[in-house]
Amino acid sequence: MIIALDAMGGDFAPASTVEGAIFAAKESKHKILLVGIEKILVGELLKYRGRYDLKSLNIEIINATEFITMDEHPAKAVRQKKDSSLSVCARLVADGKADAFVSMGNSGAAMSAALFYLKRIEGVLRPAISTVFPNFGGHCIIADMGANVDCTPEYLLQFGIMASLFCEKVASVENPRVGLVSIGEESTKGNELTLAAFELLKKADINFIGNVEGRDIPGGKVDVAICDGFVGNVILKLGEGLTEMMLKLIRKEFKQHPMTWASLPFLWLAIKDLRKRVDYSEFGGAPLLGVEGVCIIGHGSSNGKAVKNAIFAGAETAKHNIAAGIKEAILRYNNKVV
Repeated sequence: MIIALDAMGGDFAPASTVEGAIFAAKESKHKILLVGIEKILVGELLKYRGRYDLKSLNIEIINATEFITMDEHPAKAVRQKKDSSLSVCARLVADGKADAFVSMGNSGAAMSAALFYLKRIEGVLRPAISTVFPNFGGHCIIADMGANVDCTPEYLLQFGIMASLFCEKVASVENPRVGLVSIGEESTKGNELTLAAFELLKKADINFIGNVEGRDIPGGKVDVAICDGFVGNVILKLGEGLTEMMLKLIRKEFKQHPMTWASLPFLWLAIKDLRKRVDYSEFGGAPLLGVEGVCIIGHGSSNGKAVKNAIFAGAETAKHNIAAGIKEAILRYNNKVV
């Protein structure tokens, strides 16, 4: 696979993105197109010449004269900065020169670039950021995670169809359980949006199990959780905060109880495994479902490991040709209800 990486996007770019590209190139056969200001990227790569044989790595620098910052207006920046690293990445996919593009930068701009250059899949109303959220049984897919803070019932319906397909094909979950995030399990619970979406999801050709509450997501009750981007982003950030709080509390309790220190070497292994299960860098990035091509949006504060895994996520998503499956599923539903 050929993956275009927005090397200028992210809080720690280009250091983190170049490091991630090197990690990915060393651990796979994927070709990495490092897109950004060439002079800067060459300088970053040369920092690794003592540790790696750079000539053996399947990395190519693609020059871009501009980049989009985190605080720029997404759509405006994409329209005005046509030679930004992000725009160049999207065009590489649109022109068939890359199988996917990955960005750790401005998520709104990444979505705008995907819509502008890749276009929406026929029949899709709005694309959704579909992220992996750890739970008791393994992982859950949440859609939407922030692309659409205001939604219609029809948007949520399509999020359910797209995320269910992604979960089945890429995450290899057979007949994934799809739940609608609400304030109660009963079908009568919720607001106008969720009540209307519930009725639509019942008719979809997916394994819709009904409403789920916030606690059901980490509890492992569902494989796919559907919500608007406002709720999804709150769930994600709350999960990150709770994880950090729990790990800090564990460390604090150990310091306050010296009698437990003897067990620390054994407990540390469990804590290390726990941290790995909930660490966002293990998942890399979230696919933008609903566009004609593969776009992976990563966390702004991603390190090299997260960038590497986002590249792998892009390659895995591209391998399964999710866009074609989504188009077929949306068309099948539309024909069913006509």
